[in-house]
Amino acid sequence: MTAPMKIAARQEQSAEASSEPEKRGRKASKEVRQLQLIEATIDSLAKRGYSETTMADVADGAGLSRGIVNFHFESKEKLLIATLRHMYDEYSAHWRNALEKAGNDPADQLRTLVAADFDRSICNKRKLAAWCAFWGEAKSRPTYQALSSARDAVYQNIFIELCATLKQSGGYAYEPQVMALALSAMLEGLWLRLMMGTEDTTRESALQAANEFLSAAFPKHYQGAAATRRKA
Repeated sequence: MTAPMKIAARQEQSAEASSEPEKRGRKASKEVRQLQLIEATIDSLAKRGYSETTMADVADGAGLSRGIVNFHFESKEKLLIATLRHMYDEYSAHWRNALEKAGNDPADQLRTLVAADFDRSICNKRKLAAWCAFWGEAKSRPTYQALSSARDAVYQNIFIELCATLKQSGGYAYEPQVMALALSAMLEGLWLRLMMGTEDTTRESALQAANEFLSAAFPKHYQGAAATRRKA
């Protein structure tokens, strides 16, 4: 390579390097803006429900112009799909992080996964209401079904695997798939009661009920919620 070519190459590399922070800044700004709109969408779903949420509501809630919402998401449907995907990503990261910290004991892993469902960052009226809004629409919207089914299958398979391991070590008679289904249904039911604001159901009492379920289903691995509290 000749000297001029080397100089030109260095100048080009320098120009590319100097533009990188600007590119990263634009990307970060875009991601921040989209997250801002998604959070405003969750607020609107919790407050107004699915059908009453509009792009204008989201723009007003985020304190942005309606043109900004259209620029980033183009339509209400695309905005809602992005919101649902964000909520699943957040939920997945939450339970995966909890599972990673639970250690290698399957009983501890299952109990940790159950407890993670009632963490305040995930289990609060705002997000539960948004989940319920999406659940109500999933049956008639194939895109929601596909997204939900794929994410739910991963989580459910973890439950099945843990139930199978506990069955083997405890000598239980249940079918792992059926027990995992019962466990998921119990957790979803408690979430629904929390969303509805049932007086006798709080995050604490819901977690206690879930722990009692574990004690009844896996008596050789768990001593009961009351015993767990005394031990703690």
